[in-house]
Amino acid sequence: MAFESLSDKLQNVFKKLRSKGTLTEDDVKTALKEVRMALLEADVNFKVVKQFVKSIEEKAIGTDIMNGLNPGQQVVKLVDEEMTELMGAEAAALTFAHAPEPTVIMMVGLNGAGKTTTCGKLALHLKNKSKKTMLAALDVYRPAAIEQLKVNGDKVGTPVFEMGTDKSPVDIACAAVEEARKTRFEVVILDTAGRQQIDEALMQELHDIKEKIHVDNTLLVVDAGTGQVAVDVATGFDERVGIDGVILTKLDGDTRGGAALSIKAVTGKPIMFAASGEKPQDFDIFYPDRMAGRILGMGDVLSLIEKAGEAIDEEDAKKAAESLKKGRFTFNDYLDSMKQVNKLGGMGSVISMLGLGGKGLPEVDETMLKRNEAIIMSMTPAERDDPKLLNPKRKNRIAKGSGVDIMYVNRLVKQFEQMQKLMKQMTGGGKKRGRFGQMAQMQNLMRQMKL
Repeated sequence: MAFESLSDKLQNVFKKLRSKGTLTEDDVKTALKEVRMALLEADVNFKVVKQFVKSIEEKAIGTDIMNGLNPGQQVVKLVDEEMTELMGAEAAALTFAHAPEPTVIMMVGLNGAGKTTTCGKLALHLKNKSKKTMLAALDVYRPAAIEQLKVNGDKVGTPVFEMGTDKSPVDIACAAVEEARKTRFEVVILDTAGRQQIDEALMQELHDIKEKIHVDNTLLVVDAGTGQVAVDVATGFDERVGIDGVILTKLDGDTRGGAALSIKAVTGKPIMFAASGEKPQDFDIFYPDRMAGRILGMGDVLSLIEKAGEAIDEEDAKKAAESLKKGRFTFNDYLDSMKQVNKLGGMGSVISMLGLGGKGLPEVDETMLKRNEAIIMSMTPAERDDPKLLNPKRKNRIAKGSGVDIMYVNRLVKQFEQMQKLMKQMTGGGKKRGRFGQMAQMQNLMRQMKL
């Protein structure tokens, strides 16, 4: 999960601060030394770290924080605000051309950053914003690059303009923009060629494209896992070609977070989008305040709500709500909930956005989730609707049908009964009340759904 190591280290530092009734100047300095080490280990630019820590120390020690209510929490608030500012304060937006001219977005980057895949994700994002979008294949050097872009275009329902590998990228770019004008496409995304490293030929080609056509947005695609290298790449592209923003990819990997926390401060260019996972919908606007919240373990509920609004069918949601109001929760409901969670990026993504990571929840076992699904699919419709029908004979049949040991069937049924009780509590049938009671219930429910 993105930034997991950095997040864990920072949360441990803040846990110590929150446990103190009052704070001394030495307490703050000691905590900030640990913050400094955590950021450096995350491969954040050392100059950025130095200024970051200095700014927080001045604000913390130079105010009445030490004598205020919950001083530890106030220091965390300062870190949150400073981290948000570091990444750009507010989300940056694309520049759109005035109709009838198409908006031209040129995607640039080194090989391996996921540029072609990201072109498809951006196309889907714009399509969801009601922008008629076209992809254009300008990478005439890499084997199968054009075909890969076509595959990505098909996945998101976006046409791909291509002229094979005999024409120059400059000519293809000009022809693509002209085609967009004729067919009234609102956006053209240019998938340019990459290189193993920044070289003169690559920079000249990109420069020539921008000389021939008006590019509204030049977006650099960088792998978040490369840390400080990503910052160096961003600096190089900006100095040679000029970029308007950055797209961070592979945020679902074991990334240390340095790129996200350094790029804006070093280059002055905003991170505009963040991509994670292989699915076309694994792509989001980059909100600095929300990312800071996730890194500091405070969750990102706003993004979760937005994702849910896009991914979850309104009628299905209404049916589920009505079922819960009646105190019913069946295996069919369980399957539906798992499908909805998968649309939101999986259980791990949901838990991270809720800010529940590292709060006593076990690791997500995707293998167990798939096994549970196979078990439920081996049940008859009547058994799924009424789990009380599951006697030993039926359980044995289900175990054979799903290819698992009978113990897994028994375990699922037992856990499911516990989930039913928790559902009743969360919908008013239990004794727990208030925010902390609801949080405890949510954690219990997450445990059950993951086992």
